[in-house]
Amino acid sequence: MIAELLLVLAGHSSSLFQQDASLNPAFAPLLHPGEQQAVQSLAQIAARYRHIRAACTRLSKSPSRYICALCATLRLILRDEYEALVVETEAKVLRRDPSLVATGAFVPLSSIRALFSEWDAPLAALVDLVDLLEAEKQWKPGPLIDLLLSRSRTGVHRIANILERLSSAVQRVWRSQMTAFIVHGSISPTDPLASKDYALVDGSMPSCISPQSRDSVQYVGRAVATVKAAKWQKQLPTTLASEHTNMLESVLPQDQHAFDRVIAQIRINVSEWLWMNVLTRQDIEDAVNSLGDYFLLRNGEFSLSLIREIERLKVSRLTMRSGPISMIRDQDLNLALLRASLGTTAQQDPTLARLRFSLPSGPLRPLLPSLVSPNLASSTTSDPSLFHSHLLGTPLLLSYTISWPLDLFLEQTDLTTYSTLFSFLSALRKTHTRIHTCWTSLSNAQRARRRWTGLGEGGTAEDLEARKNLLRCGWGIVRDMGWFLDTLLGYIMTDVVDVEFRRLKETLSKGVDAVTSGTQRTPGGDDYLDFTSLRTIHTAYLDRLLSGCLLNNSSLTSTIHSILESSEQFVAQVERWGGDVLPALLFEGSLGGGSEQVGILVQERRLVVSQLNQTLRHHLASFYEQLTVSTSQQPFSAGVDASKSILINASIANQSLAQGTLKNIGSAEAEARRHIERLLLRLDFNGEFSTPKAAPMREGDEEILAEGGIV
Repeated sequence: MIAELLLVLAGHSSSLFQQDASLNPAFAPLLHPGEQQAVQSLAQIAARYRHIRAACTRLSKSPSRYICALCATLRLILRDEYEALVVETEAKVLRRDPSLVATGAFVPLSSIRALFSEWDAPLAALVDLVDLLEAEKQWKPGPLIDLLLSRSRTGVHRIANILERLSSAVQRVWRSQMTAFIVHGSISPTDPLASKDYALVDGSMPSCISPQSRDSVQYVGRAVATVKAAKWQKQLPTTLASEHTNMLESVLPQDQHAFDRVIAQIRINVSEWLWMNVLTRQDIEDAVNSLGDYFLLRNGEFSLSLIREIERLKVSRLTMRSGPISMIRDQDLNLALLRASLGTTAQQDPTLARLRFSLPSGPLRPLLPSLVSPNLASSTTSDPSLFHSHLLGTPLLLSYTISWPLDLFLEQTDLTTYSTLFSFLSALRKTHTRIHTCWTSLSNAQRARRRWTGLGEGGTAEDLEARKNLLRCGWGIVRDMGWFLDTLLGYIMTDVVDVEFRRLKETLSKGVDAVTSGTQRTPGGDDYLDFTSLRTIHTAYLDRLLSGCLLNNSSLTSTIHSILESSEQFVAQVERWGGDVLPALLFEGSLGGGSEQVGILVQERRLVVSQLNQTLRHHLASFYEQLTVSTSQQPFSAGVDASKSILINASIANQSLAQGTLKNIGSAEAEARRHIERLLLRLDFNGEFSTPKAAPMREGDEEILAEGGIV
């Protein structure tokens, strides 16, 4: 019977027990109740062992290398400890070991039960584990390691020991995959930790890996793999790869602090090598300067030349006969870019070749300026493409081509933000230019008219007064539009773009100098920079630009758009009238007729100008009111995306820089708020908005002067 029990414990079947591991009823009467209980307990241990062994055989066929490693380790543990105990017990029986065989001839079942009692809890825990593993079709390494580590935290020493060894086996396989990724830039086709674009796959990281280390792993793996794939003339030295491999082999992810230190040091080493050999300070400066020059319109002569070239392109295509040649295509706009650079500082700039215009809606004929009066009610929808159609009359996007290694610094979301800023700033600049052109046109028309009319505007006595009032109101509209755009552009280009650009250049120069000079090799100083910290700083810079340009406030954005539409509509109307608000005297017949009535054309234009003036003043007052409310109800950085927050993206290697940046957020917001207050003061020149004039409505021609702010 003892031999039969030992065979059952070794995993063999026996007629002593039924399928459910219960004692055979035919054999039960031959045993004492105490012996029945001991035999039943041993049968339960044997059943659990067979269950685990069968589950390991099935799980070993899994395509997951992590499950296979777990099963191989579990089999090894059972072989070296449980099966060895069965063999050792059998050997003691055969040797008649006095510690097991009583009086040299009797083996108590209770003694055998006592020998195997230490496996009661471990086998039960392992049965539950393999059942759980079989219940899932696929196991990612992250959740699998988390499961093993959580179950190893138990007060039963043998269970904890076995599960820790299983977890260590899975972690070693995971570590080999991690080593291949961040040391050699290799991604396995089976159970990859990262996708083809080097982004970490969901479930590839256990929860014991800190967010900083996850970010560092992705950063280092992407950098090494990109260098390798680009076949750069300089590759990471083999000595550095060997050093990193040895560092990784010394730790497991479950030792979080040690693992974090190793990953942080690897990140520092790779970052410094990249700074020295791949993406240098000059590359960063060239990118920042070119983006500022062309997207933020810091190169003023080029931006004005580009606006004129696009206007010239529209006019030339409008004067052509209908057909394919009258369409505006992407290549026409890109050619306008090159023409605009002629005679400017951009002519010799090699980064100009990175700029490309694109028409999302495809080639089309240019559109004439609209003469439809804009609606007084401003839209509050936050549409990032609100100003994309302003320059050409159809959606027009300016893109910047980036390639390795510049994509280590710039992301596609950054370029999208730059395109939005370009559309907004170019819309302001274009309208501002058209207002100045309109002012010149009105001045030329006035000088030409005064040759014949002297100090008046001509016409009969009543017609003379109506024409004078109409002309003054038209001049008042142009003056107000020019003043508003002067004020807004002065604020944006001086207080926002120039200040933030200069601050970015100082921060980048300070950090890059510290790294490239070799004076700062640890992440302990505020001057340390790597590519993730660069992206963090650059993202915050773009967020501040969006906020400073008021593009994060949908109400203000839509109101500015409405003001620009009103201005464009007035300028287009003046152009349609031949460059003057007043009709020519011969058109009215005032010089030859004897009628004392105001001319029909003067009345029509007076109505149009009055409506435009009313719309413009409504939008200006609305803008000032919304701007005032924004300073008290929402922070300056309300538009900053929380997913791009400095604390989330900062790694251990740049925590000091991030903390230093966070310390300056309060002062930056306070400074930005002061910028808004300065804009409010500029707009409220002479108390125009804060103390509006409550002039009563007047009859006749005086009403239009009151609306225009003349009287």
